[in-house]
Amino acid sequence: MTDKIIIFSGKQYSGKDTAAKIMLGEMPDYKRCAMGDIIKITYGKEKNLTYEEIEKNKPLYRQDLIDLGNRGRAQDPDYWLKKILEQPGNIIVTDVRVQHEYDVFKNAGAITIRVEATRETRTQRGTLIGEKDITETGLDHIKDWDYVIDNNADYESLKEQVLKIVKSISD
Repeated sequence: MTDKIIIFSGKQYSGKDTAAKIMLGEMPDYKRCAMGDIIKITYGKEKNLTYEEIEKNKPLYRQDLIDLGNRGRAQDPDYWLKKILEQPGNIIVTDVRVQHEYDVFKNAGAITIRVEATRETRTQRGTLIGEKDITETGLDHIKDWDYVIDNNADYESLKEQVLKIVKSISD
């Protein structure tokens, strides 16, 4: 069972994974445990693709991954969450996307972090797919994030904000 949980949320190409990588580099007692990873591994098994192939060609598979994630949640709203909460130790979840996921982790005592970037900034980082899907818009109304990161500038600005959060969490 999971001990401490930190969750990240944000739209595609907002910088959630990059922020989490910075944090993981500073907090070696935490490990990354993303729902997207579990979904990609499941999809890879179904389609005979490796995780690396899916990652390398993410825009090609994004809609199928969204659909698979939604199918799992339709069977059981906690389908993917249960897989994560079963992990031992301290975890950082890099891709919380819908209200139910947020609620489950928040109720489990998670520290919540939202990474924000404008649509213009995000389109410079990658191809936006499924922008109106619930997995992209489902947490836009949340206002009680423990921390909000503005990731419209450069890597150093992002790193500075993440390090402040690490210090705050660690104090």
